[in-house]
Amino acid sequence: MRSRVLFVDDETRVLQGLQRMLRSQRTDWDMTFAASPAEALEAMESSPFDVIVSDMRMPGMSGVQLLGEVKRRQPDAIRIVLSGQSSEESVLSSVGPAHQFLAKPCDPDELLETVRRACGLRALLRHGDLQRLVSQVRVLPSVPALYVQLVTELRSPSASIHRVAALVSSDVGMSAKILQMVNSAFFGIRRRVSDPQQAISLLGLSTVTALVLSAKVFGQFDEARLHAVKLSGLAAHSLAVAGLARSIVRAEQATSVVQDDSFTAALLHDVGKLVLATHMTEQYGLALDVAAREHCSLWLAEREVFGADHAHVGAYLLGLWGLPDSIVEALAYHHEPDRCEHESFAPLTAVHVADALLHEAEGASSAAPQPRLSVDYIGRLGRADAIAGWRALERSA
Repeated sequence: MRSRVLFVDDETRVLQGLQRMLRSQRTDWDMTFAASPAEALEAMESSPFDVIVSDMRMPGMSGVQLLGEVKRRQPDAIRIVLSGQSSEESVLSSVGPAHQFLAKPCDPDELLETVRRACGLRALLRHGDLQRLVSQVRVLPSVPALYVQLVTELRSPSASIHRVAALVSSDVGMSAKILQMVNSAFFGIRRRVSDPQQAISLLGLSTVTALVLSAKVFGQFDEARLHAVKLSGLAAHSLAVAGLARSIVRAEQATSVVQDDSFTAALLHDVGKLVLATHMTEQYGLALDVAAREHCSLWLAEREVFGADHAHVGAYLLGLWGLPDSIVEALAYHHEPDRCEHESFAPLTAVHVADALLHEAEGASSAAPQPRLSVDYIGRLGRADAIAGWRALERSA
């Protein structure tokens, strides 16, 4: 099925430029070009769109207001801001309704790739109700104690960017959100960033303070509400997987990009659990019951209850937020790496191995079945002889 994409801009010249730029995509996308928010909303009445790209500043209704209306009417649509307005105020106002942010003038290849990736996300999560749910996720729950420490630090006259970076990178939800923001073109950082601590340093203390205290990009949740998932336990496991993944990629002498992506993908590999436990708490409790009753892995129980598992939910969210493909891929397939077609060592490899080995180590003290290392996948990569060394790294961690 062809993807339907709507572009909205009140400048005729810009729309004409987009039409010329995207002519080669006519065989893959059904494209509509609206010269006003009213025209865009009218087009939406006819049929839904998969992706909507809107300018920020338009008369009558701003792009932020338009995307807010899109979120209400078509909650599963992927919403992208394309704007020349880069003030802090405009960035903060767009944090809620937009999934991704591109700056004018936009490089044609960047725009093409962004929309192409957005259209391709549907293949990651085919469950319509879950697509709508994930598309509306604005923040993820943070460990309450860490959130309080962060706010206290940011409000302190002697706030330290290093302490702020350490706190953010210790929390799954905060790390995911700050990476969404730093990879936004609004901030003028013309390179991909996959390290949460580096993201904080690049944004700077004043911007992070505004994002946290004004835009509220992080969420403090009562852990009692999330009885199905213990945030502190999930954070501890995620940090352990990230640490082991980093040791594995260093042993493999991987590039710095692969090292950064592997660490971050490992830190965020269970982010889908946060989405499901936060927004579908009762059903997630049922998944836990199924796993215990049928003595199966939790991700298989999730599929029975939701029709999808946390791996694909998390991958879909991070794809919506514009994180690098290698991280999205690692999340999507970390329990089933055999389903990925890549034939070389990648962040997926490091995350799968680290997660499986740590679960394997925990298995002796747990009655629940744990995810297993895919020896066939590792063998396909030609790295079967490395498994003993990776196990030694886990034991020495």
